[in-house]
Amino acid sequence: MPTLFDSIDFGPIHAKNRILMSPLTRARADRNAVPTPIMAEYYAQRSSAGLIISEATGISREGLGWPFAPGIWSDEQVEAWKPIVAEVHAKGGKIVCQLWHMGRMVHSSVTGTQPVSSSATTAPNEVHTYEGKKPYEQARAIDAADISRILNDYENAARNAIRAGFDGVQIHAANGYLIDEFLRDGTNLRTDDYGGSPENRIRFLREVTERVIGAIGAERTGVRLSPNGDTQGCIDSAPETVFVPAAKLLQDLGVAWLELREPGPNGTFGKTDQPKLSPQIRKVFTRPLVLNQDYTFEMAQEALAEGHADAIAFGRKFISNPDLPERFERGIALEPDNMKTWYSQGPEGYIDYPSATSGPN
Repeated sequence: MPTLFDSIDFGPIHAKNRILMSPLTRARADRNAVPTPIMAEYYAQRSSAGLIISEATGISREGLGWPFAPGIWSDEQVEAWKPIVAEVHAKGGKIVCQLWHMGRMVHSSVTGTQPVSSSATTAPNEVHTYEGKKPYEQARAIDAADISRILNDYENAARNAIRAGFDGVQIHAANGYLIDEFLRDGTNLRTDDYGGSPENRIRFLREVTERVIGAIGAERTGVRLSPNGDTQGCIDSAPETVFVPAAKLLQDLGVAWLELREPGPNGTFGKTDQPKLSPQIRKVFTRPLVLNQDYTFEMAQEALAEGHADAIAFGRKFISNPDLPERFERGIALEPDNMKTWYSQGPEGYIDYPSATSGPN
């Protein structure tokens, strides 16, 4: 059976190990969502991951409301990503760009426009803005013209990611953002062809995926889902009826790999009593399946050995352990991370965590 240190192929992407770096929003771009030079060092430090999934990256200003998060819709952004991707490649790493539309999870003070979603709903709690936290605003239900425009944005972003040098893309269809808001009946209240039945709610995911595949090829396309539990107020009453067919659809479309973020009842970043669907999804999706959420090294090895997954994505562990694969392989203790610096705009807590062999960076 495979171990975390065995290589694996995600389509044409040859990963040297099965320890993936999960997407991690770190808020080091500028106010125009243009990546900054410090990001090159951050990603290069973590190039020993089998595959880096970039931080969630906006496909449009409408869809990107997180302060200081990067985008991939403009030529300026593409040019700024190029040296970052090149640094990862120079260190022998592989990196894909996660394509992000946040749906209702934005504020007009950042995007300049009313949030949009599958339906006219409002997310719970508060949203980060440049002026501090504010209550979420009610989203506007998107119409046919909006859907056509947003599909164009996904296609443009996918093409831009390849222009920037990324090895591929991952479509972010999880965590309560726009595609997830279509998938789940708690947020999708539509009565047209995009709402109601599971087949209809999957339609937007299908159309986004088809457009990305048409632009860059299925072999360079991955997808992220979060099938179980409540994420940012987004939940489904019967997730097995929508996410298992969604995974089967992605199998039929030929996407190269699928990642699932699955919290459990004792999760450290979200909890739920809804059971994990990866065992059922494993039966219908036969290409590489990546699992994510609260895995220790031992749990990850066990998941691979028992055939539950082909690779494991680690998030917060990579924040403070840029050389995480080496630490796992040598049994070196992991460094704790500082939550206060997750979204700050400087080098502290970003590029200054020590590696096991070289000391502080």
